[in-house]
Amino acid sequence: MSGRVADKVIGKYQSASCEQLWQQKGQPKSEEEQRAVQFLKNDPQARTAFINKVAAPIANKMFECGMIP
Repeated sequence: MSGRVADKVIGKYQSASCEQLWQQKGQPKSEEEQRAVQFLKNDPQARTAFINKVAAPIANKMFECGMIP
C-alpha cells in the first residue's frame, strides 16, 4: 500500500503549481488521506519506506515554491 500512496503523493506535488500547494496547505485532509496517515502511524516499517520515497521530491518542490527556506 505505501508504494502506491507514495507514488500518488509524489504525483500530486509534481503536478501541482506552487499556488495550488499554498492553497492546499491549510485545507483539511480527505478521508482517504486520513486513512493513509492512520495506516502509516500504525506501521513504522511502512512509514519509513513511505518517508524515504517521498521526502526528496516533496522537499524539492516545497523549496522551489518558497515553502521551506
